[in-house]
Amino acid sequence: MKVIAEQPYVKVQQQIEVTGKHYVEEDRTLYLYSDRILSKYHEFPIEIVWDISYRPVGPRGGLLYLHTNRGVNVYTVKESPERFIEAFREIIK
Repeated sequence: MKVIAEQPYVKVQQQIEVTGKHYVEEDRTLYLYSDRILSKYHEFPIEIVWDISYRPVGPRGGLLYLHTNRGVNVYTVKESPERFIEAFREIIK
């Protein structure tokens, strides 16, 4: 199946070591298909996704909210997800 849209996001993980607390960013991608949305570890069938919204935080980036019947999943993005959201809304029309 062909990818309709991609949205890069960042997973921030806290690591506590002897030298102190460190934050590690891992670059990941959300993939939009006509029947599902995939993240690194999750698959959301399109019929359970109610909406996708975005809230800018700071001068660059923000939070992408994936609203599903299982709850809300939040993804930290460094660039606007406008194209990804528009593609999703075209699918569910």
